[in-house]
Amino acid sequence: MSPSASAPVDAGKEPPKPPRSGLDGYFKITERGSTLAREVRGGFATFFAMAYIIVLNPIILGSAKDMYGHQLDNKQLVTATVLTAAFTTLLMGVIGNVPIALAAGLGVNTVVALQLAPRMSWPDAMGMVVLAGFVVMLLVATGLRERVMSAVPLGLRKGIAIGIGLFIMLIGLVDSGFVSRMPDAAHTTVPLQLGGDGHLDGWPVLVFVLGVLLTLALIVRKVPGAILISIVVMTLVAVVINAVATVPSWGLTTPKWPGNPVSTPDFGLVGDISLFGGFEKVGVLTGVLFVFTVLLSTFFDAMGTIMGISDEAELTDEKGNMPGINKVLFVDGIAVAAGGASSASATTCFVESTAGVGEGARTGLANVVTGGLFAVALFLTPVATMVPSQAATPALLAVGFLILSGSIRQIDWSDPTIAIPAFVTMLMMPFTYSITNGIGMGFITFSVLRLAAGRGREVPAAMYVVSAVFAFYYLMPALNLT
Repeated sequence: MSPSASAPVDAGKEPPKPPRSGLDGYFKITERGSTLAREVRGGFATFFAMAYIIVLNPIILGSAKDMYGHQLDNKQLVTATVLTAAFTTLLMGVIGNVPIALAAGLGVNTVVALQLAPRMSWPDAMGMVVLAGFVVMLLVATGLRERVMSAVPLGLRKGIAIGIGLFIMLIGLVDSGFVSRMPDAAHTTVPLQLGGDGHLDGWPVLVFVLGVLLTLALIVRKVPGAILISIVVMTLVAVVINAVATVPSWGLTTPKWPGNPVSTPDFGLVGDISLFGGFEKVGVLTGVLFVFTVLLSTFFDAMGTIMGISDEAELTDEKGNMPGINKVLFVDGIAVAAGGASSASATTCFVESTAGVGEGARTGLANVVTGGLFAVALFLTPVATMVPSQAATPALLAVGFLILSGSIRQIDWSDPTIAIPAFVTMLMMPFTYSITNGIGMGFITFSVLRLAAGRGREVPAAMYVVSAVFAFYYLMPALNLT
């Protein structure tokens, strides 16, 4: 059983208990060894861990121009981002019944902003995102997506989970300012450095360090709500520090009570799309490749996240498969299309949902809480974004450790044809800052090594197909297809 900050030690061994209410029965709260309090805490923890997207997604999309020089309005982008996150997270909770929240995907929004938009209009670019979502739903309906996930051997699944754990730990370190990218002027092959200039300095970093120590201390003490308590306490500390000290920058969010906490949503971008206009601008082949690029990123980012979180939340069977996975995958496809339809870019499963799982969340009720908070944020965005990343990111380090410690022992390190691909997967996710890249390189390595060992027949056909698709994806720039 994976270690958890809140889960009872013998939860996996106890026989299922009868539901205590209709709500309990629908979400299977008791059956999954959870409680209403854990689900609520988990929903709050996930929201605070991913609330930065309310600010970051509009910055990424709003800073780009389409081929006509048009830029998207920031206020409308905030509304689109929050609205889509609220809708898709609630949908995943009610239909999929898993604690996996969704919002505009980082990486995909960069592709939309820097690759699609400059060669077409914004409605054209968002239309291609919608088409990618339709393809995802088609793959789910035909069973192909589930077949791909079922083709992944257990050892590689654990490698994916560990890679996600390392990835979210790196996200936490970078977003908090504990480590930062070396300036290009440094002319060095070392990509990261401690702090902003090789040293830890400034109040924000201190808040992060104290938050990490507090979170880990509470987990060691097995205090219920450890992650959420830490986020709240360190936010209050940050607010006090910001009031009494001079802090040059907290990053995206400043821990300060806003003068006007209420904001009026602007739905001007919702529905402003053109499904096939982009093909007229760039041609059919390039248009198909653009849709393929969005599809590949959202498909495997979500796949890795679903695998990692479902494993950590103990929602999988002895073979590592999650019952009812098709509902989860179909909602993810809806989310991709919904993100494009609202002009928020492709919406996908957020790895920060592990913060809620670390609090003990095991059902879709946690998503209802997270989605409800996003809905409230439509009108209280200034309040929702006052939690600094330095107060929220310690949760990612703590949960990353829990994922790592719970999965690493389950890989067969004596078999190099599974150990090496798992190792490649878990390293490439943080080193390339991409879940998709980690999965792709792991799949290719697995297929090649099994062939080299004369065990090619043990590799499912779906794995060969996906490996070939990834190889083509990586070769596209060399073939001048992008």
